Amino acid sequence: MIIGGTSLLAALLATATVAPPAMEADFVSLFNGTDLQGWVGDTTGYSVESAAITCGPKGTDLFTAGDYANFVLRLQFKLSAGANNGIGVRAPGAGDAAYEAMEFQVLDDANDKYKGWLKDWQHHGSVYGIAPSKNAAAAMRPVGEWNDQEIILDGRHAKVTLNNTVILDIDLDAALKDGTLSGQEHPGARRSTGKIGFLGHGDYVQYRNIRIRTLPAVSAPVAPVAPVTPASPMTPVTPITPKTPVKPVAPVTPASLATPVTPATPVPPATPNKPS
Repeated sequence: MIIGGTSLLAALLATATVAPPAMEADFVSLFNGTDLQGWVGDTTGYSVESAAITCGPKGTDLFTAGDYANFVLRLQFKLSAGANNGIGVRAPGAGDAAYEAMEFQVLDDANDKYKGWLKDWQHHGSVYGIAPSKNAAAAMRPVGEWNDQEIILDGRHAKVTLNNTVILDIDLDAALKDGTLSGQEHPGARRSTGKIGFLGHGDYVQYRNIRIRTLPAVSAPVAPVAPVTPASPMTPVTPITPKTPVKPVAPVTPASLATPVTPATPVPPATPNKPS
């Protein structure tokens, strides 16, 4: 059996030489290493081989049963030559996850079959159709070797680190400000929660040591309080001009005493007539 030009024996040896990392504090495993318990979707196109979730020739989309909003996802993946897969996030679990969710590309960039036509936003680690990664091919280990990858999704911030090299670090709103790079609608880029999944195209790809640490919900930034404009100083009140003092009223002169009335001179009594 040949896997991308590498013998099955060589692939198994490569697997044996890479020790699984110890579980980090606060991380929870999403894969028990034995079966697909806790996973939904295409559980027939994927299987478990050598303690790894493996996409077979008919593999399509496999999702976690639970939903995740903000998180740090760490895993190891191994590609066959020219392999194409993807890691879906905040997925509804139905529809094309490249559009209805967000897809971080998983791709053997260096393969000759992609030369000359691969778009920037199709390279490994890119958010498909939305934001391109940088230097992914240089950070990728040779086909048949395990790669370590971390995806941080925290609110509208997305970051991908491949083998200790940051290949994507973006603000999703800024990336979408002028529309998508693919020219297609990507409503999933506005979703705030959903499933994590592996998005297969029938190429042989393996995932193992899949673990997650959830992050607290991102609070909407509080708008800064506008500084209070100091009130203009009040115009000083013009002092009231004192009123002209009222002239004192002249004292009332008491009325002159009335001149006493001179008593009338008594009339002398009449002289009686003499007898005739």
